[in-house]
Amino acid sequence: MSAQILPERCRIGIVGYGEVGRILAEDLRTRGVARIGAYDVKLGTAKESPLREHASQHGVMLAVSHAGLATEADLIISAVTASNTVAVAEALAPALRQDTWYLDFNSASPGAKKRAARLIDGAGGRFVEGAVMTSVPPHRIRVPMLLGGPHAEGIRPLLDALGFVATVASAELGVASATKMCRSVMIKGLEAMVVESFVAARAYGVEDNVLASLKETFPGIDWERQGTYFFQRVIQHGRRRAEEMVEAAATVREIGLEPLSAQGTAQRQAFMADLADAGALGDRQAARTDWRLDADRVLAAVARRGGQDAGG
Repeated sequence: MSAQILPERCRIGIVGYGEVGRILAEDLRTRGVARIGAYDVKLGTAKESPLREHASQHGVMLAVSHAGLATEADLIISAVTASNTVAVAEALAPALRQDTWYLDFNSASPGAKKRAARLIDGAGGRFVEGAVMTSVPPHRIRVPMLLGGPHAEGIRPLLDALGFVATVASAELGVASATKMCRSVMIKGLEAMVVESFVAARAYGVEDNVLASLKETFPGIDWERQGTYFFQRVIQHGRRRAEEMVEAAATVREIGLEPLSAQGTAQRQAFMADLADAGALGDRQAARTDWRLDADRVLAAVARRGGQDAGG
């Protein structure tokens, strides 16, 4: 299949029909793509209803298996949790059509991307590493993305036609994902540090002093607003962030450096996700207006546990 294929003629399969997969399906439909399929491991379980409702509303054909999706696709987009990056490639590879494009959208380490690429390319597909550089929902299909690998340049015209905003980072696999993962060590780490610092400051009653000191040191940052935003992001997406940070830790470990910061960030993000899942932090989708309210909820949850933070 030529990369110049018209968007409306392209058969696209999305594996992972969660928030990102559904956003991509919606936007691809508006770009004129007529044949969109999807598969998710939640199909056939008690959690399948929202997936089926969305698929029916947007004209997405749901496959019954990884193989069922792969045999009908010209382009497969893998948008699963980071920990499933290689497993999904392994499940799809045997059923791939020759020269099928495979865009790995997952937040995985360079090593995981390379293992997935060997599976896809070894089965006759064309693996392209994708590194999404910021949160998908605000930008939707136009989220900035880096491409990597020997097939990256070849797929770019097709992705442009489909509405993606993609830049080729390197023909070498691992460069794009390393860029994203190293950035995540910093960005997700800042989130975790702010949550931990602000909750502790609130417990000691010194939050105003801490924020005043931060403002003096970093006058360009509105720490009240930034704190509220970070709490909201962690509460809403802590589980996904924790999984991404496990991959970020693997990225650091792959160079022989112990990922102390990345590991701690993964644990703090998972801790917040556990509280959110348990309902301890209120409606996770609600707009947050004051980080102090969320800090108080965290402190109350810790107190109910007997003062033990299970984040470690």
